[in-house]
Amino acid sequence: MKLNLWLLCFVFTINLCSQNLKEEADDFYNNGNFSKAIETYQALDNLDVVYDEIAKAYMAIGNYGEALVNYEKAITANPEDLLVQYEYAKLLSRTKKYDKANQLFSNLIASDSLNPNYYYELGVVLEKQKDTTSLQKFLHTFGLDQTHQKAVFKIAKHHLIKRNFLEAHKYIDRGLESYKNNVELISLKAQTYYHQEYYTHAVVWFNKLLDLGEKSEFIHEKLSLSYAQNSDYKAAIYHRQQALKYNPYDANAIFVIGNYYQRLENFEEAEKHITLALTMKDLPLSDEYQQLGTIFNRQKKYDQAIKAFQKSLKEDPSNKMSEFFLLRTKDEYYADVDSKIKLYEQFIEKNEKNPFVSYAQGRLKELKEEKFLAGE
Repeated sequence: MKLNLWLLCFVFTINLCSQNLKEEADDFYNNGNFSKAIETYQALDNLDVVYDEIAKAYMAIGNYGEALVNYEKAITANPEDLLVQYEYAKLLSRTKKYDKANQLFSNLIASDSLNPNYYYELGVVLEKQKDTTSLQKFLHTFGLDQTHQKAVFKIAKHHLIKRNFLEAHKYIDRGLESYKNNVELISLKAQTYYHQEYYTHAVVWFNKLLDLGEKSEFIHEKLSLSYAQNSDYKAAIYHRQQALKYNPYDANAIFVIGNYYQRLENFEEAEKHITLALTMKDLPLSDEYQQLGTIFNRQKKYDQAIKAFQKSLKEDPSNKMSEFFLLRTKDEYYADVDSKIKLYEQFIEKNEKNPFVSYAQGRLKELKEEKFLAGE
């Protein structure tokens, strides 16, 4: 009798110690001390009940290999636990073991055909496998749960890529009904309006992203472009400058800012930005130098304009517009009528098929009349 009582006490003590050890491991896990949690879990006598916890702890420290091993042990120990299989399948997908993940998610769907997340995760795997049936899985997910934000995003994005704008808006709006601050859906809404060329609406939705604390080069760039399409060049400049903070050496962005300043007739700033952009670019720059020349002309800096047009022609000798602009600038800059007449005669002789020849012929006639009258 005393022996039986002693054995009962011994077993109770062992179970109590095991329970305390399990609770200690759980505390380590809950407080973020994952390596210590793994060590403590592994000290238990019966690991069958904690393999999934060990797997999660390995996941938390980024050791996906050991996490996979322990999930496999957990499934072997508890073959009916669908949640463990689900977590294991997601990890397979995350570690690019798509074939195995595909099979496991398909098995889970066979076990529970009403779980929307199984269809969604299978859709993600099929998408990674470049399988177009992934959309059907996302649509099935939506059919089971019309508040499923991730599925709504996938479906709406598909329609945006296909330029099915009305369908994209329909799904985005359904998603926002249940979660109005979903930044991914708000971003899709803004992009959909942008691609529809509804720039006023696009501005509203891109600004909603900023209001929610979302800031990125992409958002500011698209806002800048949208404002520019509505001729709000001050706002366009501001947001392009914000975008530049993410990529300060973006010569194209600096050049665009120069264009916007030119539209505002702030030629000093336009000159500064376009000149800076040209010094940063390592590409054929004929058009850019041509634009800089026109800005110099607007400021009556004819000597600098001449140099800019000459650089444009050096970049591209076939640029007929730069050649004509150079002629017109010299016409404004030179005082001697004979020199101007000679310039126009040379231009006409050299450029019989140039679309600006008729203007040159008219101007040559004016100059000769001017010389004749001056001679009188």
